[in-house]
Amino acid sequence: MPAIATAARESEDRVAAMRRFSRFYTRRLGVLQDRFLDSPFSLAEARVLYELAQRDRPTATEVCASLDLDPGYLSRILRGFAERGLVTKTPAPEDRRQSRLALTAKGRKAFAPLERRSHDDVAAMLGALPDADQQRVLAAMGTIERLIGEPTREVNAAPPAYVLRPPHTGEMGWVVARHAALYAREHGWGLRFEGLCAEIVAQMIASHDPARDRHWIAEMDGEPVGSVFCVKETDEVAKLRLLLVEPKARGHGIGSRLVNECIAFARAAGYRKMTLWTHSVLVAARRIYQAAGFALVAQWEHADWGVPVVGETWEREL
Repeated sequence: MPAIATAARESEDRVAAMRRFSRFYTRRLGVLQDRFLDSPFSLAEARVLYELAQRDRPTATEVCASLDLDPGYLSRILRGFAERGLVTKTPAPEDRRQSRLALTAKGRKAFAPLERRSHDDVAAMLGALPDADQQRVLAAMGTIERLIGEPTREVNAAPPAYVLRPPHTGEMGWVVARHAALYAREHGWGLRFEGLCAEIVAQMIASHDPARDRHWIAEMDGEPVGSVFCVKETDEVAKLRLLLVEPKARGHGIGSRLVNECIAFARAAGYRKMTLWTHSVLVAARRIYQAAGFALVAQWEHADWGVPVVGETWEREL
């Protein structure tokens, strides 16, 4: 019974938290006012105007489906728009029972300031935040949309939002742990590889110089999904270390973005060359390095981590 009661309480707390967020967000966007954004339109009317402005002559059925509106409610909104000269209806050639809808010149003129005000209000809301916080907000919103929204089959759907940031306390250990776990699973590398990663991280922390070293964590959905480090090799040579992208975050360009951030930082910090150490089995990483302008300069065989591998050195001028 205690476990059941605890689970029930946790469920109620989650429901309350989601309802609290809903109240906050609707108030923050001003959707509770009778007139949306001080316009002559309600929120529902504004959304219908938006659909008509963005789509090419949709039918009322299509607008209903897009907005999940009651057909009778939409019919009343459209009737009011027609009486005000904001919308036209023409019979649909493919089905005479349907009408194609379009904004008139007057309708487009009425919608324009509403669209501009909505854009400017959101821009001001985001503009009040630092860039990293803006990215976190967008990533969180993307998470909500993906997890509780309807499944999409859009071929060209936008990739998940992510942010690059410095590591938080504890995440250097995450870098070591994830390297060890992923490379053991994907390539069979043993415990000595984990020890090497721990040594590399410890050295980077001990010798960190903010002017010449930079560490990045890629965050998606509020959790780390990638890493890369740019550290001093010599006064003129920077070294790229510990590039990692979690399997669930691959395919979205995060690895390339991490590498390009390293290159840009190294160039700005005054280095003349960048080098890195990788292995021939890391095919995806090698493609990223090659695309970023690195060239293979040396290869050698070793079995330091329990399986035979071919180590590689890659370099590029800055």
